[in-house]
Amino acid sequence: MLKSASMSSSVAVLVFLSLAPNASAQEPEAGLQLETVTVTATKKEENIKDVPSSLTALGEDQINAFGASGDDIQFLSARVPSLVIESSFGRIFPRPYIRGLGNTDFDLNASQPVSFIYDEVVFENPVLKGFPVFDTQQIEVLRGPQGTLFGRNTPAGVIKFDSVKPTDEFDAYLKGSYASFDTVQLEGAVGGPISDTVSVRLSAQYQERDDYIENQVLGAAGDAGGYEDFAWRAQVLYQPNEQFDWLLHAHGRSLEGGQVSFQANAFETGRAGPRSGFDREISFSDAAADSVLDTDTFGITSKAEYDFGSVTATYVFGYETVEVFSRGDVDGGFGAAFLGEGNFGPGFIPFPAETADAIDDHQQISHELRLSNSEDSALDWTVGLYFFDEELDIASFNFDTIAGGAPNGEAFQTQDTQAWAIFGSASYDLTDRLTGTIGLRYSDDSKDFTAIRPIAPFVGAAGALGPISLSVGDEQVSGDLSLTYAVDENTNVYGRYARGYRAPSIQGRILFGDAVTTADSEIVDSFEAGVKSTLLNGRVDANAAVFYYEVSDQQLTAIGGAGNFNRLLNADKGVGQGFELDLRALVTEELTFSAGVSYNDTEIQEAGLTAGICGSPCTVLDPIDPITGGALIDGNPFPQAPEWIANFAFDYRRPFLDGELIASTDWSYRSDANVFLYEAVEFTSEGWWEGGVSVGYSQGPWTATVFGRNITDEVGVVSAIDFNNLSGIFNQPRVYGVELGWAF
Repeated sequence: MLKSASMSSSVAVLVFLSLAPNASAQEPEAGLQLETVTVTATKKEENIKDVPSSLTALGEDQINAFGASGDDIQFLSARVPSLVIESSFGRIFPRPYIRGLGNTDFDLNASQPVSFIYDEVVFENPVLKGFPVFDTQQIEVLRGPQGTLFGRNTPAGVIKFDSVKPTDEFDAYLKGSYASFDTVQLEGAVGGPISDTVSVRLSAQYQERDDYIENQVLGAAGDAGGYEDFAWRAQVLYQPNEQFDWLLHAHGRSLEGGQVSFQANAFETGRAGPRSGFDREISFSDAAADSVLDTDTFGITSKAEYDFGSVTATYVFGYETVEVFSRGDVDGGFGAAFLGEGNFGPGFIPFPAETADAIDDHQQISHELRLSNSEDSALDWTVGLYFFDEELDIASFNFDTIAGGAPNGEAFQTQDTQAWAIFGSASYDLTDRLTGTIGLRYSDDSKDFTAIRPIAPFVGAAGALGPISLSVGDEQVSGDLSLTYAVDENTNVYGRYARGYRAPSIQGRILFGDAVTTADSEIVDSFEAGVKSTLLNGRVDANAAVFYYEVSDQQLTAIGGAGNFNRLLNADKGVGQGFELDLRALVTEELTFSAGVSYNDTEIQEAGLTAGICGSPCTVLDPIDPITGGALIDGNPFPQAPEWIANFAFDYRRPFLDGELIASTDWSYRSDANVFLYEAVEFTSEGWWEGGVSVGYSQGPWTATVFGRNITDEVGVVSAIDFNNLSGIFNQPRVYGVELGWAF
């Protein structure tokens, strides 16, 4: 399978290369050109075509369309090649996967191999990564290791979010929408100069939805699915002269609700996909009334930049803090089998499971100082220093649902993380057509961890435990090396080697188990070749890449299972390979088309490696180790790693009456994927298409739009819970709505 995937990937790029010169030689009507896409993947502004790496940039129109229904950050999933995002926490704690590489860990100190960068500051804690997307200029998805410029925890890639910045021109907008399930969304921004040297921008978003998942347990209150989510951003830009500018940026979020709904026995034994008659808008929860998700975040970013003439100095400071309390009915049903027939359901519920997790105290501080050349020359370089410090306190609780939700277990964790790095990157024009790039980064990481369990639940753990203290640390060198060759002024081909790593991890979810586990650093070596072309006199942008990577000491998290706790593993090796294609085309002056497709073939490679299996009655397809009772997972694909991802979109705009008619549609597809490390018939996420459509009219400053998301009402498996029953987590149902907007 690996060999055939590699051959198909190579053929795809060769065909692409052969077509590029012919296409560029054609002569379409003059004057029609796509806008040039500028990115900051190298921490400098440059044409996306000149970056020797596979990446996709999403602009404001695409971002607004994907988020029209009030969806959270998961709206990015499958919207670009090789990207999947899922969550078992609802509107917080997204779990991203790029090229199949991610982390299924649901604990609040989980490390992830995909970094989220918000306005040049890394959001390390997974809860922070769910910050709402609004007033955003561009999102960049960088695929493959980004170890030089972004450092630790980027072996799979980086997702960069760049908000709209203050300018010296006044602008403002306000838009509001109403949609299915009484979904209300308000968003607006205002910005401009307040003096000759100071500009400001204020922006905010408010989202609200009523509970739409009906709880049908007699006598139990609490429907689910609703939320109230408010986020804001305030920016001040100080520019006393042409050499210096200072951007001060504060932001925050307050979320109530949005807890994921666990659907008990959504699957049936021996069958993939939702069971017959399943309805994701109906639940049977006896603890829904106590389910809650409260999140508050606050952060400050300061970026100062001074141009000395030949050298520019940049300093970025970031401070982030988050508080979370999440309580849910994890079994997703009511009662328990030991209460007798008729006192549990839907399906078999062996015992109740109601838990909560909280971040009581958290702060993250980061500093980055870098120098880069300011003048246009054959040598382009950046050097820098980086420091990161995070302190995190986590509390976990268990409740006796049958006793009215009385608490009967608690555990506490603290984790302190420190990291520092020195890095440099340089590009040099070896000839008029050939450019070489090299980057290196030295990193030092350490984590100190303590866990204690004062009270053990009546199931699982044996009693009070701890304190248990562990420390891990490592020093790593990461980097990249690439060559870019300009075939002509419209086409670049490149080859890239990159190394990235994920720092050592500690996992001590000891509420239900006695083990605190660690994982050594995960090293990814990636090889990539690609072509980036502008064709048909600027009317078509087409990019293609093939890649192969090896993961040494791959960090895996065996989640859930019969013991309902997380255990870290290091697999000897993991392998991934495939290809990615991106296309934008200005079909006519009025019609724009975009599309993307990716193929990812992944495989865990370690003979004898086992992972715990379901406590529910699932059909495990892997061999079972007779000693451990776990599944032998050698040869399995990575979890949550669909082989195929595809997307396409049309955007149509034409003058109509005294304004403009706007119509668009976008569709995404992901193929089957394993939910867990082991393979089981029931815990397979079947492939599905999901599409959206909008039709609007704009006249002067006003725009009115009718939209729909998931218009076919496709039911897709996002995640699952395997320790108690065959419970599942699903995508959002169909949403229709109207939006009215004003822009100055």
